[in-house]
Amino acid sequence: MSEGTTAQNRLYKETSPYLLQHASNPVDWYPWSEEAFDRARNEDKPIFLSVGYSACHWCHVMEHESFEDEEIAELMNTHYINIKVDREERADVDEIYMNAVQIMTQQGGWPMSVFLTPEGKPFYGGTYFPPGNGYGRPGFRQVLLSIADFYKTRRDEVDRAIDGLMEGLNRIATLPGDGSELDLDLISQTASVLAQSFDDRDGGFGSQPKFPNSMSLEVFLRNYARTGQPEDLARVTMTLDRMARGGIYDQLGGGFHRYSVDHKWLVPHFEKMLYDNA
Repeated sequence: MSEGTTAQNRLYKETSPYLLQHASNPVDWYPWSEEAFDRARNEDKPIFLSVGYSACHWCHVMEHESFEDEEIAELMNTHYINIKVDREERADVDEIYMNAVQIMTQQGGWPMSVFLTPEGKPFYGGTYFPPGNGYGRPGFRQVLLSIADFYKTRRDEVDRAIDGLMEGLNRIATLPGDGSELDLDLISQTASVLAQSFDDRDGGFGSQPKFPNSMSLEVFLRNYARTGQPEDLARVTMTLDRMARGGIYDQLGGGFHRYSVDHKWLVPHFEKMLYDNA
């Protein structure tokens, strides 16, 4: 895509509706292709990988705030080779890099934003970034500049970050699946770790946005059933009570929304996921 024009980028040739939505962005997007990696290697530039899907609210927010912004697009085009992926079209790519983001940040979601070497190895990642500092997250402009400088001037640290991350990914890939009996002490250890991030005032974990995290609550229940520790049951009861009385629960139609924008469960993100409600 040439400068100073409104011509569509390379995504206009794709069949994915999600990718086609980004075909008129000023970002010089590539689809997932060897061509993109070849250019990154030839120009020795890092890759910015953005993964999302059509029904993702924050994917559209980040597109409007950042990918349609001429200034941000210029930063992306100058310092990076940019790849856009529809997770519903390339679930394999999504799974690989989501594992990496979860190891790096202890959370995941979409849009998924990952910075890669020209060989496709991730060294920094996250999800939604606002254009400027906000929502408790660094601004995307600053992230782009900082990561570009980090990659250019501190390559040895990039390599060390990759080595540590690849070790974590390899551990995930080689976890035994022999059906051996679970060490029950692991449940208590996991409950203790989760308790450190539990919100004793409003229930749930962390601050905002706040997700139901049903699997984490189940750990508390399992530990309570095994040890009888009242604190574990109290954490689950408090969380469910706050959620049931808050906006995250659809008081008219029933069911729980995907997450609360605030830490008190009052302002929902208007999307319901089957896995939460099941």
